[in-house]
Amino acid sequence: MPIVDPHWPRADTWLAMDSPDPSLLVVGVPSSKASLTPSRADLAPLLMRERLHRFSTFHGEHDVDLADLAVRDMGNWPVSELDMVDMPEMVHRLASGLPRTPMTFYLGGDNAITRPLVRAIDADLSTVGVVTFDAHHDVRSLDRGPTNGTPIRGLIEMEGLPGRNVAQVGIHSFANSVPYRAYCLEKGVGVFTVSDVERRGIEEVLYEVFRRLEHCDRIHVDVDLDVLDRCFAPGCPGARPGGLTTRQLAEGVWWCATRPRVVSFDFVEVDPDLDQGHQTLDVMAHLMLTAAAGYVAR
Repeated sequence: MPIVDPHWPRADTWLAMDSPDPSLLVVGVPSSKASLTPSRADLAPLLMRERLHRFSTFHGEHDVDLADLAVRDMGNWPVSELDMVDMPEMVHRLASGLPRTPMTFYLGGDNAITRPLVRAIDADLSTVGVVTFDAHHDVRSLDRGPTNGTPIRGLIEMEGLPGRNVAQVGIHSFANSVPYRAYCLEKGVGVFTVSDVERRGIEEVLYEVFRRLEHCDRIHVDVDLDVLDRCFAPGCPGARPGGLTTRQLAEGVWWCATRPRVVSFDFVEVDPDLDQGHQTLDVMAHLMLTAAAGYVAR
């Protein structure tokens, strides 16, 4: 048992405050049946919450404390046993029925949850934007169903999201293909690679991303942890060498959370069964808390 220190409030206690009037909702979406690589990403929402006792509520670099941020944890939705066809419909229905709050965090689960979460923002997606931190374009063919490799293509082709409403940050080398890159360019998707982030810095890249999305009045941020270098995310099946650092991704998440048009985040693609010493779960927890702190900083 950790030593109780009244002067060192813990993030798990903060998340459990169950505010009657929350500014932030947190929801677990334990989906993994749609993963192209067999995964237990459905375990991540619960296990990540358990790691929060290792974190305080104070972002010491930005001088922001989460202690006064009204939050409600809605628990996990019962979607872990649903197949890839039924899961998106259930997630869309549940997300559409959530109380209206300024910000919502969704804890995945695999990346197949992104499509129904974005779809739930509005029946008309013409002014809804999507920013992805991802190694992959996620525009694989829909022939195999709505897998975790298809959320962006599904949003464009099935839900009517204009391609120009999507910007992808952290695209890796040797993680995509020529046809799928061509698809993104044809549809007007903004593509920003790891080398773009290294040369220009994450903040400058995101300024351009949000300029591209200036016509969007609400923006969802998809944080696929496989955008990280494999050494930072051993629990992500899709992570490869040469990705972003945890610092770069955290700075990007912070920056996005400070933008008033951002209304939701998802954090996805962590398989605890592959993790080493809870390393990737801790990164996921750090990113969620960083997003909450960025929201406070607005």
